[in-house]
Amino acid sequence: MSKQLAFYVDSQKCIGCFSCAMACKNMYHPEPGVKWRQVYPLSEDIYPHHERAFYSLACNHCEHPTCLECCPVGAYTKREDGIVVHDQDKCIGCGNCVRSCPYGAPQYNPKLKKAEKCSMCWERIDAKLEPACVQACPVKALRIIDLSEFDDAEALHYPPGFPRFESLNPSVRFKLPRHPHVVRRNG
Repeated sequence: MSKQLAFYVDSQKCIGCFSCAMACKNMYHPEPGVKWRQVYPLSEDIYPHHERAFYSLACNHCEHPTCLECCPVGAYTKREDGIVVHDQDKCIGCGNCVRSCPYGAPQYNPKLKKAEKCSMCWERIDAKLEPACVQACPVKALRIIDLSEFDDAEALHYPPGFPRFESLNPSVRFKLPRHPHVVRRNG
């Protein structure tokens, strides 16, 4: 397998503080309502406990990105490290990518009349820095992995609640939340 950088979401550690999403907003200043990273609480069907569990999601930098395939002007490129980059200068705002991505990663910016999405802070990666979302996580629940070297038998590709689109092969991996220990007082 060639190099494929990916987000690793550790739901055992994630506390749902939204620091990752805020760091992304602070870094790129997208318009209100445009979110490149979102934190989703898991539904009670998936995690039925009083404590809550979360998935922090952004672009999945798929192996076969549909945004890249459907863009009529070549505004998307996939780098050798697997990062799918959107070039807003080339974007004509047709919305094909927004409509075609089943994960909702590309967002339409109504002010610029163009699409935009997470590009994994590729400029920071090239400078040997972590993406803003990863750097901002206070509990290290979000990190970057290289799938060509990643070997964690407990990591999941399609955890409960994450849509399964095998033809795209999303690069994100997950660690499921731990179920709480039940402690009873005797007597």
